Amino acid sequence: MAKPVEEERLERWRLVLGEPAQPALGVSLGETELRMDRALSALYDSERKAGLGGSSPHVTRWLGDIREYFPASVVRVMQGDAMTRLGLTEMLLQPEMLEAVEPDVQLVATLLSLRKVIPQKTKETARKVVRKVVEELERRLRAPTERAVRGALSRSSRTRRPRAAEIDWDRTLRANLGNYQPERKSVVVDKLVGHGRRRSSLRDVVLCIDQSGSMAPSVVYSSIFGAVLASLRAVSTRMVLFDTAVVDLSEQLSDPVDLLFGTQLGGGTDIDRALAYCQQLVTRPAQTILVLVTDLYEGGNAQRMLQRAAELVRSGVVVICLLSLSDQGTPSYDSHHAAQFAALGIPTFACTPDQFPELMAAALQRQNIGAWAARNDIQLARQE
Repeated sequence: MAKPVEEERLERWRLVLGEPAQPALGVSLGETELRMDRALSALYDSERKAGLGGSSPHVTRWLGDIREYFPASVVRVMQGDAMTRLGLTEMLLQPEMLEAVEPDVQLVATLLSLRKVIPQKTKETARKVVRKVVEELERRLRAPTERAVRGALSRSSRTRRPRAAEIDWDRTLRANLGNYQPERKSVVVDKLVGHGRRRSSLRDVVLCIDQSGSMAPSVVYSSIFGAVLASLRAVSTRMVLFDTAVVDLSEQLSDPVDLLFGTQLGGGTDIDRALAYCQQLVTRPAQTILVLVTDLYEGGNAQRMLQRAAELVRSGVVVICLLSLSDQGTPSYDSHHAAQFAALGIPTFACTPDQFPELMAAALQRQNIGAWAARNDIQLARQE
C-alpha cells in the first residue's frame, strides 16, 4: 500500500536532516528507511561515535547498502564524498573494496593516479574495474562518433573534378541519368563524381591531452575517443599526452585500457613542449585537426606556447582547445591564456563527451567551430 504523499515528504526531510530532526517532524522511519539513514549518517554525521572507521569489511558493507538503497547517480556522489571525508582512497588498494565500488569515470581516474602504489594482488582487479567503465563508455560513444565522422568525411571527400582513378562510377551514372540518349543507348556524362583522393587517410587528427591531475576525467574520455577514431581508416589518429614531459601513446590506441595505464596523472604542465612535439607530427596542415585538451595553466614558456599555437593556425591546421572533455561542465582554467588563444582564432571551450562526435564532424568538414558552438549553446572564451 502506497504511503500518503505528506508522510513520504516528511520521511525524506528526516533522512536529509538526520535523527535530531525526528521529534520536530513527528515521523518515524521503517526498517528500510532506517538502514538508509544509517548509511547516510556513517558518511555525513561528523559527530557520530560509530561509522565506517578504518575497517574494510564495514566499508564494503556500507558500499553494498548504498548501492541497494540509492540510485546509481546518488551512489557515485556518496562514493566521491567518502573518498574525501573518510580517506576511502587508500582502501581502494584492496581487491575486495574495488569489487564493491560502483565503477565510474572518477573512480577510474583515482585508480590511475594510484596505479604505482597498488599492490600486486589488486592490480588485476583494478584493470577489470577500468575495463568495465571503458567498455560501457565505448558502447555509448562509439556509434555516434563513427556516424558523425564517416558522414563528415563522405561529404567533404567527394569532388566534381576527380582524376580517372578517383571516379565514383555508380554516383556518376546516377547523376547523369537525365542525359540518357535512347538512339545511342548510352548516357552522356557531363558531370563527374569522385571518391576524393584515394589515400590511406583523408584527415589527420592529433589529440594532445594534458594529463595533470585535474584533467583526469578528460584523459579517460579522450582515450576512448582516440581508440574509436583510430579504428576508422579514413582518419589517421595520434594520441599525445603531456605534463612536463611528452609521451606519444598512438601505438596503444587499439586498447584504451592499456593506454590509460600508460598515463601518468599528476605533475606539472608544459603545453609549449607538447605543441612543439605535435608540430613535428603535422605533414598535411590543410588536412590536420589538432585538439588540445588542457586547462591552459602553463608551467613552461607561455609566450612560446602562444607562438607555437599561432604557427599551427597560420600553417592551416584546425586547432581547437577544449578546457575539459567531461560531464563536469566548465572547469577552473587560465582565463588570460584562454583569451589569448581566442585572439589567435582558436575556439576555446569546455565540451561534454556527448558533444564531441559532432564537434569532430564539424572540424573534419572545416566548418566554423564558433558557429557550431553557438548552435549548441556552448560558451566560448572571449578575447580580452
